[in-house]
Formats: sequence, C-alpha cells, structure tokens
Amino acid sequence: MTTTARASVQHEDERVRVTRWDFEPGQSTGRHVHAYDYVVVPVTDGRTDVIAADGTVTSSQLRAGESYARGAGAEHEVVNAGALPLAFVEVEIKRA
Repeated sequence: MTTTARASVQHEDERVRVTRWDFEPGQSTGRHVHAYDYVVVPVTDGRTDVIAADGTVTSSQLRAGESYARGAGAEHEVVNAGALPLAFVEVEIKRA
C-alpha cells in the first residue's frame, strides 16, 4: 500500500527528527524500514494494524499520551484500523 497518511516533519536536526502522522480511517504509512530507534507518542486514542514484512498483522490499541519505543530495523506498514481519525508523533533518535 502506498503512503496515504499525512506526515508533517515538525523538527529535524543532526540528533532527532520529530514527525506528526495524521491518518483518516483506512489510511496507511506505506511500507517502510526504520533507520533509527524511535518513540511514538499517540496524540489521539485509536486502533492500528501493523503489517510486518512477512504479512503478519498485529493490532494495537493506542491511548493518547501513552508512549512506546522501538528499535531501528523494524520493517512494516501502519494502518489506521479504527473508525475515527488517528494521530501520533514519532521521535526518531538519529544520534545520542
């Protein structure tokens, strides 16, 4: 699936990149690989389906303000699987 969600880079320097993602229901990030460790901060409650490179789907319930972190190398696509718009902020750690 191609990227249909809206990505807005809010800040970028040599250490971090901060991107806000906004999704209508059914919209997707498109398949991508994370080059950096990252933290996701949900702005809204919502449900996502994360589709791994092998096609495995993992559903998650996001809660506004309840952050999570993942390591570099993840390859996946994130889809808004809920009935309402979804937003989160992604903070990529380019170097410490």
